[in-house]
Amino acid sequence: MTERRIYLDHSATTPVDPRVAEAMARAVVQVFGNPSSVHGYGQQARAAVDRARREVAALIDARPNEIVFTSGGTEANNLAIRGACEASVAHGQHIITSAIEHPSVRGVCAALEQRGWEVTRLPVYENGIVRVEDVREAIRPDTVLVSVMLANNEIGTMQPVAEIGAIVRELRAAKQRHLFLHTDAVQAAGRMTLNVEELGCDLLTMSAHKLYAPKGIGALYVRRGVKLTGQNIGGHQERERRAGTENVPGILAFGEAARLAGEELNERTTHDSLLRERFEQKVTDLIPDIVLNGDRRQRLPHLSNISFRYIEGEGLLINLDLQGVAVSTGSACSSGTLEPSPVIRALGVSDEVARGSIRFSFGKENNESEVDYVVEVLVQAVERLRALSPLNRPLVVS
Repeated sequence: MTERRIYLDHSATTPVDPRVAEAMARAVVQVFGNPSSVHGYGQQARAAVDRARREVAALIDARPNEIVFTSGGTEANNLAIRGACEASVAHGQHIITSAIEHPSVRGVCAALEQRGWEVTRLPVYENGIVRVEDVREAIRPDTVLVSVMLANNEIGTMQPVAEIGAIVRELRAAKQRHLFLHTDAVQAAGRMTLNVEELGCDLLTMSAHKLYAPKGIGALYVRRGVKLTGQNIGGHQERERRAGTENVPGILAFGEAARLAGEELNERTTHDSLLRERFEQKVTDLIPDIVLNGDRRQRLPHLSNISFRYIEGEGLLINLDLQGVAVSTGSACSSGTLEPSPVIRALGVSDEVARGSIRFSFGKENNESEVDYVVEVLVQAVERLRALSPLNRPLVVS
């Protein structure tokens, strides 16, 4: 096993930025009060949380009082979908979502189905993008929530959330529907300019560990006036939407990460996209029989998902890891299953192509030398695995 280590799995989680770690360490030692306490220590913590709330809100151009801190993206998605549906049950029990949502969205929708809700799952076709006209046609009088992610976590495709938001607002303004729009922006926040008004969303999910902050802290944007049924009961925190003493060090780390992401957005985006383009060009030139999954233009700048025909993605992942390269076969929340990725299958490809998919996701600490090394060991690993694979042997016709 090589001593060289290269991390290309930033869509699963990012390394903690030293500046963020420093902010968190200071908070652990210096800001230890309970933000709900009325004494000076508590008020110091409350002021720090409020400052971080402003910084997170600024990342998506929202109001600070529209940010609800959670334990991460999964909890935020659950709060958004369960909370909005339970608060709107008198108006209908129909949800619209897409076929390529994160497991935390797919799972909560499936759980609501078990309770009598109806879920429409829209296709994404070969480019991995939901069609706006499909959303409009799927909306019914009893539809209360549309949940479509802003950017996919496996293939990076950007969804037309702003156009969907315009439809939702149009129907709501005409008083034809009691209807809200939720978008999972976990992969997009900090990687592209976001404005909740321009998106037209009512609920938006973020997670700190996707933008160089620690795990265990996330946020849900809740547009002013949207009613949610809280899922954590037993306290008044977060405007009674999420009970429990606030994770002050995590929140302050999230705030610092959001501030840095806003300041360095253009630099990071340019850096990541250049590395991604260099990588894809070299792989395309050197490795035959591959499929680049998802739309080539309407996607996140740092992510590349490639299927390598005639081999299993898990085998390729292990081979790369032995050479010091960390990648993924898909969503970290779906790891451990041998089934083909439902996201890749939703593109209309075969199980064989889906099983050969690998996600490469770049970050601000990567460089061109690392890209060249990854391509070198990738070429070798693909050749080795294809030589051993029965999938590469033509059938003998007698």
